[in-house]
Amino acid sequence: MATELDNIEVRPARRDFLRGAAALAAVTLAPGVLLLRTHPATAALDKSARWGLLIDNNALDEADVDACVDACAREHGWQARDGSTTDAQWIRKVKLTDRASGHVRFAPLMCQHCAEPPCVDVCPTGASFKRTDGIVLVNKHTCIGCRYCMMACPYQARSFIHENLKDQLPIAPRGKGTVESCTLCVHRIDRDGARAVPACAAAVNRGGRKAILFGNLNDPDSEISRRLRELGGSRLRADLGTDPGVHYRGL
Repeated sequence: MATELDNIEVRPARRDFLRGAAALAAVTLAPGVLLLRTHPATAALDKSARWGLLIDNNALDEADVDACVDACAREHGWQARDGSTTDAQWIRKVKLTDRASGHVRFAPLMCQHCAEPPCVDVCPTGASFKRTDGIVLVNKHTCIGCRYCMMACPYQARSFIHENLKDQLPIAPRGKGTVESCTLCVHRIDRDGARAVPACAAAVNRGGRKAILFGNLNDPDSEISRRLRELGGSRLRADLGTDPGVHYRGL
């Protein structure tokens, strides 16, 4: 899933120049765009945390992955309610086939909330940014829709809004001509902290099952850290050095 930008180095001086130029362009390219005001983004920001997911693919079937996608769409309102098409893919279902055996399984794929996110590095306006707790987000007020971040993301985890929007949700402001991706249900995290359960996890963690586990990767005593030590896990394209915050088992 690597892109052509994987080996391109964006020099700080050029990045600063682009950021300044794009900031001026944003004034003229996106006049009159009004996005809904959300909760304070740092209301409960734990600066010592690094939030992440452990996805146990051994515990998920195709219907579970579909449930994750549907739950995310309902939570954030990115699925077209009138049946029209949408390019949004905050989370998507990917099909994995073992070439040797032919065995097929499915997995949810979303923004990996990297510690070294390429999307942030190439963004000319600073609209793509990483919070101190590891969550990677897009500021819709400063995104100019250049889509550099989409090209830089090795996980193809971002999408561009082409269509007109209506009935937006206060927790997930969106805007035509901007880029969007999984927020790790940041509104739940800012409200509940370590007790938060992202919508995708809530959709499949039934009856004591924890197919998708959310937690603080920086806390050695957190459940997600303990399970990673005991059971292990892997990260997609770990060789790229992006240090994803999403771990998988069974891939």
